[in-house]
Amino acid sequence: MKLLKAIIRPNKVDEVKDALAKLNLSGMTVTEVRGHGKQKGHTAIYRGKEYNVSLLPKMEIEVVVADSIVDEAIRAIVEAARTGEIGDGRVFVIPVEQSYRIRTGERDL
Repeated sequence: MKLLKAIIRPNKVDEVKDALAKLNLSGMTVTEVRGHGKQKGHTAIYRGKEYNVSLLPKMEIEVVVADSIVDEAIRAIVEAARTGEIGDGRVFVIPVEQSYRIRTGERDL
């Protein structure tokens, strides 16, 4: 199993969720996060005063997938989240050794 962590634009969450649903991946965690990569933020004007916004709003989607469909899931996320501009995000792949269902205590392999 692998944990896919995707940091994407907030307006792309529904598209990514729908793309993963087509692969029959229903369980996911979505978190509002802030950060920057190559964009390094931007300047904004508030009440006539200019200030630097260095941490931009992003969304983090976490989903655990079987090893057999990791490549398909990554491709679905990338295609759904891509705009072609700086700031589209990243996908991280992390190995998952095991997981346990809290309700029953059973171990998933």
